Amino acid sequence: MVLAVFLLLFLSLLFYLLLTPIDLFIDTNSNQYYIQLRGLAKASVEQHKADFLRIKLHVFFMNFYFYPLTYIGLTKKKKKIKKKTTKKKRKIGIIKFLSILKTFKVKRMVMEIDTGDCILNAKLYPLFLFLNHHVGNFKINFEEKNKMVLHVQNRPLNIIKSFINFKT
Repeated sequence: MVLAVFLLLFLSLLFYLLLTPIDLFIDTNSNQYYIQLRGLAKASVEQHKADFLRIKLHVFFMNFYFYPLTYIGLTKKKKKIKKKTTKKKRKIGIIKFLSILKTFKVKRMVMEIDTGDCILNAKLYPLFLFLNHHVGNFKINFEEKNKMVLHVQNRPLNIIKSFINFKT
């Protein structure tokens, strides 16, 4: 009976993990950059006064901070001589990569650009007007403002399904 309860809890947790959305959010206007597994974990990139940047990892109710730029170049690994083995390396082809890319859903996309050249801005204006009607929210401005907001969402189940449904 206890084993059946634990098995049921494990399967429900696995089912929850497969259906939980993964969000990627980039906003250059408010400097928010994060990837989030809703309800479980969130990793965001933040500015820091002493270091250039830090990664804030929020798991359940705990916060962890990592400073990735302080560890670059500190550890020197000795090179080991590797024996040559005949292992086949699996390469992800462009077709498989595109099938995985198709599983992602763009929830929000806003792009506002000023190139600094008024003639180039005028040439890009019709293209952005066309894209604005079909794809997303694109704007050309002449006020020297650049902004990008991108919110992409996917589920682990969709990524697994794209691997299974892929035919070579």
